Amino acid sequence: MLIWVIHGPNLNLLGSREPSIYGAATLADIDRELIALGEADGVRVETFQSNHEGALVDHIQHAPAAEVGFIVINPAAYTHTSVAIRDALAAVAVPFIEVHLSNVHKREPFRHRSFLSDLAVGVIAGLGAGGYRMALQHGIETLKR
Repeated sequence: MLIWVIHGPNLNLLGSREPSIYGAATLADIDRELIALGEADGVRVETFQSNHEGALVDHIQHAPAAEVGFIVINPAAYTHTSVAIRDALAAVAVPFIEVHLSNVHKREPFRHRSFLSDLAVGVIAGLGAGGYRMALQHGIETLKR
């Protein structure tokens, strides 16, 4: 059983980037925790981050060949702009949860629209790194059913 956690642009700056919005945890901290949680439940978790839309699309397109059973994705700014990421997720048909560290609905109006939400199993926003843990737990439960 394999779950991918995919992080979009600027998430590599977590821990130093606007900690009042995104928290103090680094991306490495979050990844380590998610991998350990997966291992504890007998599920392999692999993480990937890119600032480049095409790299994210390429990665998503490899999900079927890698036998990925579930995806947790924080598309970051691409949430509001990327038809390409939406199309890749639709094409691979792997269930996914969209995660956002901040509550995008309490922020600028352009952040209120997601190109992915209607395809997602669910959306978690505003719970910081805890949102990743919740999404991963749901993915694990889904795979074990």
